[in-house]
Amino acid sequence: YQRRVHGVPYLAYSRQDRKTEARVPISAAAVAQMLLAMGIDRLVTVDLHCAQIQGFFGNTPVDNLFASKEFVKYLKEELPDRSQCCVVSPDAGGVERARLLADALGVEQVVTILKRRVQKNQVESMQVVGEVVGQTCIIVDDMIDTAGTLVKAADLLGAKGARRVIACATHGILTDPACARINACGPLEQVVTTDSIPQQAHLEACTKLHVLTLAPL
Repeated sequence: YQRRVHGVPYLAYSRQDRKTEARVPISAAAVAQMLLAMGIDRLVTVDLHCAQIQGFFGNTPVDNLFASKEFVKYLKEELPDRSQCCVVSPDAGGVERARLLADALGVEQVVTILKRRVQKNQVESMQVVGEVVGQTCIIVDDMIDTAGTLVKAADLLGAKGARRVIACATHGILTDPACARINACGPLEQVVTTDSIPQQAHLEACTKLHVLTLAPL
């Protein structure tokens, strides 16, 4: 018997993990059912949007790897002096992710950005919880889609007195006009992502993009 282990670095539709209104599908569950129908015996993926998605695969084992180790190695080289750094969670749900990265980097302060969405991919208002004046801010998230939220967060941090703003996100979806937004955002110095999704076209379009490989995982 040959076991079939499938590697899916970016599990598509992982944000659709619950019903947000009547008569809409739970797309993450549909993707899981499709993969199970293919006969997989084990799934290896990276930074699921929500850890509970593993439950959609029933009794099939799911290995959810974390790209934070690669971000930590890169940031330690990029920022040897981290005494004036803070890790920023772009929303309340990502505070634990930010805390774990801060602990790994030896950074004391974790800052949260509270945002109010009016509809998908559109944010009405944002506010910073924490002190960022004179700090190098490291925004950490699991994915960047249209970069609207990221750019607004970077602009807000810059307006609040941040010295530098760097963003780290495992999955660089970068749907148009993400690259144009990132290039035009003054306070945002660099966006670090991984090759969970092919990034060659994005590297050509976005001068601030830096891609890390997931191969060591």
